[in-house]
Amino acid sequence: MPTRPPKTQSCLPTQTPSRRGFLKGGGIILAGGAIAGAELGVARAAHAFGSDAIRIGLVGCGKRGTEAALDALRTHGGDVKLVAMADVFENNLQSAYRTIKGKHASQVDLHDRRFVGLDGYKKVMSSDADVVILATPPGFRPLHFEAAVQAGKHVFMEKPVATDAVGVRRVLVANQTAIEHGLAVAVGLQRRHEVRYRECVKRIQEGAIGEIVFARAYWNGAGVWVRPRTDEQTELEYQLRNWYYFNWLSGDHIVEQHVHNLDVINWLMKSHPIEAQGQGGREVRDGIDHGQIFDHHMVEYTYGSGTRMLSQCRHIKGCRTSIGEFVHGTQGSADIANAILHDARGNVIWQSDVDPRSANRGYAQEHADLFTALRRGETVNEGEYGAHSTMTAIMGRMATYSGKVVRWDDAINSGIELADTSVMHSLADAAPVIPDDQGRYPVPVPGSKTKIV
Repeated sequence: MPTRPPKTQSCLPTQTPSRRGFLKGGGIILAGGAIAGAELGVARAAHAFGSDAIRIGLVGCGKRGTEAALDALRTHGGDVKLVAMADVFENNLQSAYRTIKGKHASQVDLHDRRFVGLDGYKKVMSSDADVVILATPPGFRPLHFEAAVQAGKHVFMEKPVATDAVGVRRVLVANQTAIEHGLAVAVGLQRRHEVRYRECVKRIQEGAIGEIVFARAYWNGAGVWVRPRTDEQTELEYQLRNWYYFNWLSGDHIVEQHVHNLDVINWLMKSHPIEAQGQGGREVRDGIDHGQIFDHHMVEYTYGSGTRMLSQCRHIKGCRTSIGEFVHGTQGSADIANAILHDARGNVIWQSDVDPRSANRGYAQEHADLFTALRRGETVNEGEYGAHSTMTAIMGRMATYSGKVVRWDDAINSGIELADTSVMHSLADAAPVIPDDQGRYPVPVPGSKTKIV
């Protein structure tokens, strides 16, 4: 891992952590990511919230940010209040505000702390929020994470944590600062907080199916929304509204979505891959409304142990749908998403008795685990594995875009920055990519001279 600072301003805090002198002292990185009791040996910090209210700020008020705020407000063990909100677009902010206030009016304490614009996040960082939820399009995550750490805030940030290697390195540097200053960092890779996943991964790591020799990971589905261009939009606004289709904002769906499945295999392997090769393209979703991203990727990853993982993600309607993770061992196999283990003959040797309808509770549990830790005076840190799983997905994208073998050390040290979000202050600012005369954006072509590292 590179130790030199990335191309960005220093993220060292200019002040000590905010009100009540909370959580000074070092945290540690948890291999499993969730709070599951004293056996994890979490470092105890100088101050616990106890029954004090935890004050949260929300940066990014789209669907995911709204749901994350609701999950945070539903946690038990003490009061939680929403004290600040920010979004680039006023309609997003007002919609989130109405939804949240309609469900948790007594926990909304905003006054005039609703901020609109590309610089609105700065005002949330200046508020008295203890924890900030970062849920904007991921291209802004490194910038916002650095600002949160500098402001002395605990952080919950949605996955992925960046869209290029420069951003990943920025996150790793800021995360180290967070550790040194006793700031908790949680990442929205919620499968690590789901009981069924945790049970299954634990048994596999303990040898229930022998030595792992092969893994598979899938997110094959129909795709997502398209938001048509309107006459009054600037180019930057259009791209922000349609962020999923622009690499600088989403990282492509292998990064934005498939990162969940890749993270599960990294978690299981206790490592990240060292190499990737693959293929992909735009077979169906290739109109002018579809920006730059591919509609399918297939990647073969190799881990340091020699174990291979086959990764598939697809956004094409009418095709087979498959979302999950599978591993094969010398003595059996596992369907991790469904929490089932088989022996070498295909007989079920273990199956979780946790109700599968609780599988989506990971979204809520990740907030409950974070706040439980803070109330105990513990500082969890999920930043490193969040960054490494994000980089795993980025390395896969590099492989599919180029058609070449991509190695981890080359990928994570790449100097290519898809966009400098720090210079964006207004929707009138220049967009990082510009369409041609036909309204089409530059799209990578495997085998061409497209530079990826």
